Amino acid sequence: MISVCLPTYNGEKYILQQIESILIQLSDIDELILSDDGSTDNTCNIIKAIKDIRINLITNPTNGVISNVENALMNAKGDFIFLSDQDDIWLPNKVSVSLTALTNSDLIISDCYITDKDLNIIGESFFKRNNSKRNKWKALIRNSYLGCCMAFNRSVLNDALPFPTDIPMHDIWIGNVAAFRHKVSFIDDKLIYYRRHGYNASTAAEPSNANILSQIKFRTTLFIGLIKLFIK
Repeated sequence: MISVCLPTYNGEKYILQQIESILIQLSDIDELILSDDGSTDNTCNIIKAIKDIRINLITNPTNGVISNVENALMNAKGDFIFLSDQDDIWLPNKVSVSLTALTNSDLIISDCYITDKDLNIIGESFFKRNNSKRNKWKALIRNSYLGCCMAFNRSVLNDALPFPTDIPMHDIWIGNVAAFRHKVSFIDDKLIYYRRHGYNASTAAEPSNANILSQIKFRTTLFIGLIKLFIK
């Protein structure tokens, strides 16, 4: 069983297109969990209008993106968990390619096309744009774990939850938990259109504007969380 976990917040412009690209790849026993963080636009009405028993809309009232992702993950029932953003598009082979890769790994990160708001490709490879590091020690310093391109099994989920407080971002935490406790693979298949429109919750495709002190704080919090995970 697959659980797709999709956090939403004021995503009315793109959410229907994304949901449709996901549902067409799921079986009858899979689920799409949408956790809404207090949207004030038409996002929830759009979701409710889709009459599909695989959809589970839950609420996470205005607690922020990390908490919203955690809320979705806490409700996941599947053996395999896929993370999704609300404004991207899944390519038709995303699920099949990911499940094949997960037969030999606990967590996979696929590459993706970077697009503008109209899905015109502005970057042929996120891996190249981000200079993604496949070595876990290098990736610990320079984040290479893009949540919307990640899929993992329940053993990773069990180790990653609950999230420690003050982690820099959910995908950084999950990726590093998997890297240091499980088997992680980067696959070069591009499986989504990663849409950049200026209002994305994630800024992974843009240069970081965090100052040195903030980056040190983020990494320190991450180190402490990983150490606690190993000794618990």
